[in-house]
Amino acid sequence: MTERYVWDLQEVDETQVAVVGGKGAHLGGLSRIEGIRVPGGFCVTTDAFRRIMAEAPSLDDRLDQLSRLNPDDREAIRTLSAEIRRTIEGIAIPGDLAAAITRALAQLGEQAACAVRSSATAEDLPTASFAGQQDTYLNVVGPTAILQHVSRCWASLFTERAVTYRQRNGIDHRTVHMAVVVQRMVFPHAAGILFTADPVTGNRKVATVDAGFGLGEALVSGLVNPDVFKVRHGEVVAKAIAAKQRAVHALPTGGTQDVAIEPQRQEQPALTDAQVVRLVRLGRRIEAHFGRPQDIEWCLVDGGFQIVQSRPITTLFPIPETGEQENHVYVSVGHGQMMTDPMKPLGLSMWQLTAMVPMHTAGGRLFVDVTRRLASPASRAGLLDVIGRGDPLIRDALETVLDRDDFVSSLPDAGPGGPPAGGASAPIETDPAIVTELIERSQVSIAALERDVRTKTGPALFDFLLEAFEEHKRVLSDPLSMRAIMAGMEATWWLNDTLREWLDEKNAADTLTLSAPDNVTSEMGLALLDVADVIRPHSEVVAFLQGVEDEGFLDELAKLIGGTEARDAIEAYLDRYGMRCVGEIDITRPRWRERPTTLVPVILDNVRNFEPGAAERRFEQGRQKAQKKEQDVLSRLRALPDGDRKADEAKRMIDRVRTFIGYREYPKYGIVSRYFVYKQALLEEAERLVQAGVLPEREDIFYLTFQELHDVVRSHQVDGRLIQQRKDAFRSYHALTPPRVLTSDGEAVTGAYRRDDVPAGALIGLPVSAGTVEGRARVILDIAEADLEAGDILVTTFTDPSWSPLFVGIAGLVTEVGGQMTHGAVIAREYGLPAVVGVEQATRLIRDGQRIRVHGTDGYVEILP
Repeated sequence: MTERYVWDLQEVDETQVAVVGGKGAHLGGLSRIEGIRVPGGFCVTTDAFRRIMAEAPSLDDRLDQLSRLNPDDREAIRTLSAEIRRTIEGIAIPGDLAAAITRALAQLGEQAACAVRSSATAEDLPTASFAGQQDTYLNVVGPTAILQHVSRCWASLFTERAVTYRQRNGIDHRTVHMAVVVQRMVFPHAAGILFTADPVTGNRKVATVDAGFGLGEALVSGLVNPDVFKVRHGEVVAKAIAAKQRAVHALPTGGTQDVAIEPQRQEQPALTDAQVVRLVRLGRRIEAHFGRPQDIEWCLVDGGFQIVQSRPITTLFPIPETGEQENHVYVSVGHGQMMTDPMKPLGLSMWQLTAMVPMHTAGGRLFVDVTRRLASPASRAGLLDVIGRGDPLIRDALETVLDRDDFVSSLPDAGPGGPPAGGASAPIETDPAIVTELIERSQVSIAALERDVRTKTGPALFDFLLEAFEEHKRVLSDPLSMRAIMAGMEATWWLNDTLREWLDEKNAADTLTLSAPDNVTSEMGLALLDVADVIRPHSEVVAFLQGVEDEGFLDELAKLIGGTEARDAIEAYLDRYGMRCVGEIDITRPRWRERPTTLVPVILDNVRNFEPGAAERRFEQGRQKAQKKEQDVLSRLRALPDGDRKADEAKRMIDRVRTFIGYREYPKYGIVSRYFVYKQALLEEAERLVQAGVLPEREDIFYLTFQELHDVVRSHQVDGRLIQQRKDAFRSYHALTPPRVLTSDGEAVTGAYRRDDVPAGALIGLPVSAGTVEGRARVILDIAEADLEAGDILVTTFTDPSWSPLFVGIAGLVTEVGGQMTHGAVIAREYGLPAVVGVEQATRLIRDGQRIRVHGTDGYVEILP
């Protein structure tokens, strides 16, 4: 096929991104929608760009250099990208290419004023908008100027910001090409942007219109504040008219300038309400055509609207697909499971297959539909109570939705809401033997799984695993196990509520539960102190570990003095806890057993910061503190009216909480232990697929659901494009912040604490572990980057059980996600660390190294001068 350098806009549509770039393809698609007017024009294709790049062989080396640069090396990127731009702008446009552009321009009128606009092949995509990454030139007049600005657009593929954006998003510079759109210039009375979904809340039913006088550049460049209109169901429901002192206008000779608006017009709305509603109607038509919410640039010319750009809004959190029209309310699973990162498709589907309730996916996260529970007043009260104890922000967000007119319609009490969440459970004796028996049952079941899975391969493995998932759910839903967990939680609540009432004592259970027995997660942190004790005496081993990068380091250890003991201690630790890792609810995440280097920095911190025997001392100190607290509480209660009865009741609850609260952590340990068995079996299957040439690499299975993988194993055929699409989507999900509560309208509801008992400027959160501590904040987003010293306060997004080895060496904890009974809170209490969780944006508002004060009893954090 011969190269074609110019296409008319009317000839292209959104399938031709590779030829005319994202903007050109979208404009072509727009021009085909009935009733949508797009200024006429043409596209200079990517073939033209490739031809220009081929004219300068030196560009090849420079692109190689560019791809090797670190995205944070701004100086080197600035220098090299400027060289590349200068080279491209200096290339003379070959005669036949220049003639093709000039011929197309003659169709518009040779002296017509035009907009010359960059249109890269990696922009306006569903997963990355690249907004503002390349350049646009307005009011360009005459063939010479047009050709010069086409060259500038080609060069703008290598602006510093465009280069950095691609590097941060893992996009190869060579795979992106630049087309250029040349359009007849329009001289609007008003211009602006229409979002067909509210860009702040995500609500798909609310459109937002930003409008100003003159060209839209005044808004885009931040020269003026726009008028803002919100439209719902065809009517303006809110508006804010700004004082618009400046506007950008086109000059007769070419180019633009900003001009002052006469005072009497400044406060006038740029659009009438009727025009806003008409514009939104056009926007809905465009949205329907492209199949997703759009960010649309519009101009008002002679009383009619012209559309000059439309691209997907990429910042919206997706909505779970149900295929029905009714309203739904979803609660985030990740906020309860301490894992708000996106999960890969295999991870999502495995959690869905082993979870106790149906779950929906959106944006790489899991959600539970609570609409039916909210609809019935009886189940609503129970749900709000349990959720509120765990995470007040979720409760507040749900109450915000319930306050809306008729979003959740009420069902009669006898409706299908089911029993209230956390309703009365059958009584259970305070007997430590119950916990011992439950742990034993779980271990027997996991041992049987490990034994039986070894004999299964191919389709038979998947049939076996589906049965194993049923056993998994049976163990999880064991009524005795549920009652033991609830007994520990209810005793905690009783102690906190009742001792506050009787003794005016806040969060008493935090001290009473210190060093509770049978807590597999806190034992895991202490056991790593014991590993450090084995390593500490051997300076050669310590020095070796400081330089470790390769996962095979355990085999190397044996060559050193003391290395065999060190290796055996780490191996024994991995045998017990190697199935754990950060984000462990996603089966695809690398486990400690697969990546033992993750533990090395924590072991070295323990070697440096602790004396021998620290684990036993820590546990014993906690136990004694709890015992002392118990004696103190009981003696104060006995001094009250009816004191003996109160003391007896409290003693019964203290025994109960100490018997059962440690077991709270065990079911998750059981789940993750099973997950590692499933994962090893599936990876062996993947290895067979790689050997058979079905898959290029083992970990490609992570981008398939369990059912899809089952099909691949049966058919020995895989859709490589699907895997690539899933990889791209997964990468894009990292940029999204999952909401605690999401509605089927797409609204992300955050919730608020609604408290007035904290100092001005303090960061509010949930008090989960009593005490107050001051120290240096260490903002750590990756456990492998941890470098902690005694007295440091850990500030992070979320902590799941895998973080507990760090808890032994810190003085306090602040997280963005969490509730009273999530793992981080339980372990913080176990170790007696003041902790505040659910602090919105803590990792952004607190800077690494700042001094902070954590008020673990009252639930707020102060940043100190």
